[in-house]
Amino acid sequence: MAFDLSARLAERRTADLYRQRPLLESPQGPQVVVDGQPLLAFCNNDYLGLANHPEVIAAWQAGAARWGVGGGASHLVIGHSGPHHDLELALAELTGRPRALLFSTGYMANLGAVTALVGQGDTVLQDRLNHASLLDAGLLSGARFNRYLHNDPASLANRLEKATGNTLVVTDGVFSMDGDIADLPTLAKVAKAKGAWLMVDDAHGFGPLGATGAGIVEHFGLGIDDVPVLVGTLGKAFGTAGAFVAGSDDLIEALVQFARPYIYTTSQPPALACATLKSLELLRSEHWRREHLATLIRQFRQGAEQIGLQLMDSFTPIQPILIGDAGRAVRLSQMLRERGLMVTAIRPPTVPAGSARLRVTLSAAHSEAQVQLLLSALADCYPLLEPSDA
Repeated sequence: MAFDLSARLAERRTADLYRQRPLLESPQGPQVVVDGQPLLAFCNNDYLGLANHPEVIAAWQAGAARWGVGGGASHLVIGHSGPHHDLELALAELTGRPRALLFSTGYMANLGAVTALVGQGDTVLQDRLNHASLLDAGLLSGARFNRYLHNDPASLANRLEKATGNTLVVTDGVFSMDGDIADLPTLAKVAKAKGAWLMVDDAHGFGPLGATGAGIVEHFGLGIDDVPVLVGTLGKAFGTAGAFVAGSDDLIEALVQFARPYIYTTSQPPALACATLKSLELLRSEHWRREHLATLIRQFRQGAEQIGLQLMDSFTPIQPILIGDAGRAVRLSQMLRERGLMVTAIRPPTVPAGSARLRVTLSAAHSEAQVQLLLSALADCYPLLEPSDA
């Protein structure tokens, strides 16, 4: 029997769930060119505005001149270069942990950590709204896999009662589609009471959260005993690419030995690590970026509430506008684009059915005037969004 892919694609189009790739024809930033159209974008994860920073670009270029443009081999063969080592040391210092380990992507870091730590006879428990990479890692680990209610320590405690073997509790730090944060202090307490380890993917927390930008663990004042496994990505607030896991000496050494996505992958270009080191330096020295970002978040939330938009419980750069119906979300996104603004409609299966939204993301590179342009456009467009647009 042949695969009937055309029917599956047609079904997705009919349900307003068909996705297409916008073609970016400019560097990342507030002002972009997409599919030939100049737009003011509110949909990337470049939270600190570093993806096109001239010093980061210069660090990449200098790194390429010194180290070349390819990693050349896996870390365990001959692909572990000086910049990789220096970046791991810097990330360990940022997170206050003995060691950190670089991965090529956040997806690989999550897959590597979970599958190296649990397997047959063990248990992995995850928040229902975790990122797809975490859910896939749990399913592929071979461990008994279950999900607890979103950000619900009581639901977690109930599932921990039935856990067997080594138990890993896994949560996002900042939930990427809702923008809310995990109740880490309570989750850590519940996990420790049952001898389970807590793993946090803080992809969207590093940079915006914490007194020094070190993320949600710093935000809550927790330590390695509370969160033994900490994951972060470098393609968001750091403005580059890649990911890392930070933790104890034993944890990192175990990942080096057993994490297949680490062992069997060519290392990232050393020049990329040079660029990320510069981003990390700017994160530490230019505190105004996080302060300005916080100002923009307050401005947006206050303005959106005055318009009557349904926001979600978020003080992070992720500010979703809940629409509900996928067709209406697409229509509002299109209306904004006609006015020169790019805000992506997020639809199932990325979010639950009936919870389609416009996912506004803010960056330190945005100005208050640009945020006001978005608010003004929303004030004009939202009243025009009739139920018949569904």
